Amino acid sequence: MGLDEKYDSLKEILRGLGRVVVAYSGGVDSTFLLKAAVETLGADNVLACIGVSASLAKSQYNQAIRCGKVIGAKVEEFPVGEVEDSKYSANNPDRCFHCKSHMYRLLVDIAGERDFDNVVCGCNFDDKDDFRPGNRAAKVFGVHNPLMDAELTKEDIRRLSRQMNLPTADVPAWPCLASRISYGLEITEERLNQVEEAEDFLRELGFVEFRVRHHDTIARIEVKPADFDKLLTEPVRRRVVQKLKSLGFKYVSVDLQGFRSGSLNEALTEEEKQKNL
Repeated sequence: MGLDEKYDSLKEILRGLGRVVVAYSGGVDSTFLLKAAVETLGADNVLACIGVSASLAKSQYNQAIRCGKVIGAKVEEFPVGEVEDSKYSANNPDRCFHCKSHMYRLLVDIAGERDFDNVVCGCNFDDKDDFRPGNRAAKVFGVHNPLMDAELTKEDIRRLSRQMNLPTADVPAWPCLASRISYGLEITEERLNQVEEAEDFLRELGFVEFRVRHHDTIARIEVKPADFDKLLTEPVRRRVVQKLKSLGFKYVSVDLQGFRSGSLNEALTEEEKQKNL
């Protein structure tokens, strides 16, 4: 199926869902979904909802607000208290299920109160083959995945976003801050803030695609191999070490495998992954 056919399929799916609440983060996928929903259904029939908590980086929140204005969508924020849930903060491999459950439960309630027909999220077709416990939460709460149903991949969404002149078309994927904390290490606001401040600092230094993984006393930095020299050349190396130690890390390391999405899942066995899907 070609790109135009996939987009036509997406519009048909959205029309069939009626008035929708969009689980919105300001990332590539949910921004594209919001734009498509507004164009297909009209702004009055679409409500974008941002779940605000310590796991949402301020830079991501600001991007979401800016993109909502560009699209002309109605955007509302609501607090999500997932950090207070011991099942979430325990940070087991099913963490994402508990996080999404908190958000989807709230969105389903909002949809019912505001006379919206359905809740939709931005999971794309590639997510079918990834370790995504949050997909189970979508099934539990009846949240629809129109991008996935239209077989739109991440690259498809980027291409269509460029055609729509969306500012998110080429931004790197940026999942929630909790995804940086190694499994089994309790998620706390302090640790989430450590990650956020560390990554904000690297961004200020000009790094674009990277992660700071939290392993308790150790910060493991992932950058593209092409950026190794930049990271390890003085005075950048010294400044990064000083900053991360000032945030409470005792040791600062660089992952020689380089940046890759979902690297913390590498520690999970296939059995653990299947158990938590």
